[in-house]
Amino acid sequence: MSVEKILGDWKKSTFKPVYWLEGEEEFYIDQLVNYAEHHILSEAEAGFNLTVFYGKDADWTAVINACRRYPMFAERQVVVLKEAQQMRDIEKLEAYVDKPLASTVFVVAYKEKKVDGRSKLAKLLKEKAVLYTTKKLYDNQLPEWTAELIRQKGYEITQKALLLLVDHIGNDLSRINNEIGKLLVNLAGRKGITEDDIERYVGVSKEYNVFELQDAFAKKDKAKAIRIIQYFEGNPKAGPIQLILPSIYNFFSKAYMIFGQPARDEKGVAAAIGVNPFFVKDYLAAVRNYNYEGIESGLLLLHAYNLKSVGVGSAGVEDASLLKELVVKIMG
Repeated sequence: MSVEKILGDWKKSTFKPVYWLEGEEEFYIDQLVNYAEHHILSEAEAGFNLTVFYGKDADWTAVINACRRYPMFAERQVVVLKEAQQMRDIEKLEAYVDKPLASTVFVVAYKEKKVDGRSKLAKLLKEKAVLYTTKKLYDNQLPEWTAELIRQKGYEITQKALLLLVDHIGNDLSRINNEIGKLLVNLAGRKGITEDDIERYVGVSKEYNVFELQDAFAKKDKAKAIRIIQYFEGNPKAGPIQLILPSIYNFFSKAYMIFGQPARDEKGVAAAIGVNPFFVKDYLAAVRNYNYEGIESGLLLLHAYNLKSVGVGSAGVEDASLLKELVVKIMG
């Protein structure tokens, strides 16, 4: 069952007695818990019929007793158990899951992991509850997910702005959602998000970022690469070497894959090596500018400088100096 299906049912006042929400992606769990806590019951009903527990402090008997109460002046009551993964003796909830009360909507947020599939509790949840398991998105799914979220809110975003936003935040859907909310507040009636907006309101430079550094490597633009590294030197949080080197290594690795692909058109290459079509021109430029031996040499150098960045053979050397030296060696 999907989060959309659960929310759709709730909005139509269709409820099951037990909802067990588990897994690594907190964003969807929080979305459902927030709705259960604030929207299933009216404000007047919630005063008598909403009970919220926190796993660290909750006693299993108190939770079950709350679930077994009958609602007051309402059709149903809601019991929410947050941070259930921190609850002691959580398996004792088996008795209630096995025979839940139809007038209670019991919502359990079991974050960061899944209940042991071999346990009696897991078997009962599969048989008698709505079991919703979340998984982290793969990094290459983040741009599409973010763009769709923005479209659902009635806005659009340029491709470069989208990638800057996702790269800056990483795989944190809640933070992406929050940053989008801040952006939309500042658009002053506009319906489109641009790179300028990302720079102004999120704090990511549209000129000095890892994508522009990749572009400089692809085109063998030594001057541009040095300028970006100097910016990173003055703004360490904008481009720490621990993030830059893996990113550039990944870029050269993807370019290396092109030599084994029959397709050389942009669409075919993007599909074959698993990259965003927006950046395919950079990978093809790298193939043209470095050829097979140059790409292979670049990968070996990146591996060597990754070791240097953690102090192997270059103790005390500044990160910016290592990056500038790397640029000169790769670009020749």
